[in-house]
Amino acid sequence: MKALLPALNRLMPVMMVIFLILASLQAAASLHLSLASLTHFMEWCAPAFPVLMGGSSLLVLAGMMFETRAERLARKGLRRRRGWMMDVLARLTNRTALEEMMAREQKETVIDAEELAAGLRARVIGQDQVCEDIAAQLRRRMALQVRGKPVGIFLLAGPPGTGKTYLAKQMARQLDRPLLHFDMTQMSSPHAATQLFGSPKGYVGSDTFGKLTGGLKEKPDAVVLLDEIEKAHPDVFKKFLTAWNDGHVTEASTGQQISTVRAIFVLTSNIATDALSEIADRLADEPDRMRAESVEALRQAGFAPEVLNRLDRIFVFRALTGLDVARVAALEIEAMIESYGLKVETGGIDASLLFEVMRRQSKMGAAASARDLVRSIEDMMSDSLISARQQGAKMVRVVSGEDGVTAEIANDTEAQRVRVLR
Repeated sequence: MKALLPALNRLMPVMMVIFLILASLQAAASLHLSLASLTHFMEWCAPAFPVLMGGSSLLVLAGMMFETRAERLARKGLRRRRGWMMDVLARLTNRTALEEMMAREQKETVIDAEELAAGLRARVIGQDQVCEDIAAQLRRRMALQVRGKPVGIFLLAGPPGTGKTYLAKQMARQLDRPLLHFDMTQMSSPHAATQLFGSPKGYVGSDTFGKLTGGLKEKPDAVVLLDEIEKAHPDVFKKFLTAWNDGHVTEASTGQQISTVRAIFVLTSNIATDALSEIADRLADEPDRMRAESVEALRQAGFAPEVLNRLDRIFVFRALTGLDVARVAALEIEAMIESYGLKVETGGIDASLLFEVMRRQSKMGAAASARDLVRSIEDMMSDSLISARQQGAKMVRVVSGEDGVTAEIANDTEAQRVRVLR
């Protein structure tokens, strides 16, 4: 029976013609039409045949031209073909937006490096050169149509508190890509790889995908942030080598290979900061030599050689100095106050407080970051922030005085100012 189906499909047009002939004969017999009457009717309609033939020819030619043009425009993504009835997508969703997404998915990806660099510089303090370099790298790599490995594998190295993790997060936001953030300090044991890549069948957790494999399966164009990569166990490193070499990772529970060619991997590290800073200052105008010496410095510091060989670029972050420290401290204080449900009044952070942060940062050097200093400020003013919120305040100012750092409720008039002491 199955062998007859293809033959029946091919004979379907002939069967339709036979059916139409039989139906016409049956209709003529039902109406008692004779051959002579049909011939008389055809002779009566004969003058209209040239007009009908000409009109039909014009319609056929117009239809062929429209079909050809519509097909050409549809291939270019400039037009969508419509039917007589409303498409289900037009009825149930925004079909135009869906088609635009498909067009963006299929076409070559080109980003504006200058715009991306400007957006990163506006948010990442004191690392202008890194922002420009990474924007140029992303533009070049995302324009490639054929890749057998991830878009980029970048290492952000430098002192703590200089914006490495923050840059990766801002990169994901600027590129409108999802972020998969993993703290590699939690991957220091040999069994930690199962958290990222899943557990083999028969082991605990084999009924769910790993955090990395599952994340990339749902979000193949994600920015994968591996924070403090040097603290991960060597067995975890080995799993990533396939992702960076062959363009896929394997989910242990199912054996499924998940592509990584659309992902961007960003690694951060705090090791060899002094050596890297010296290299970056000395070879700022020689990127090739800076990369070679940076790789050697990281290797001598104990960084896994097999990982270094897979990196596309190493970006060295410089320690913050001068007003950059004050800028970061001000942003950290603002974020800390907003976490209490309050806002900072315009100009509401005492300049003497930021100056003290700058002095302490200068004395402690790379041993302390602005974020660490802000934590000590929060310890001093947390009680006053809680009191301000309990009193219904919406906005505060930060004041440094003899009693330490306190928060004052900011109101519209000077007479209504209330000092909330620690």
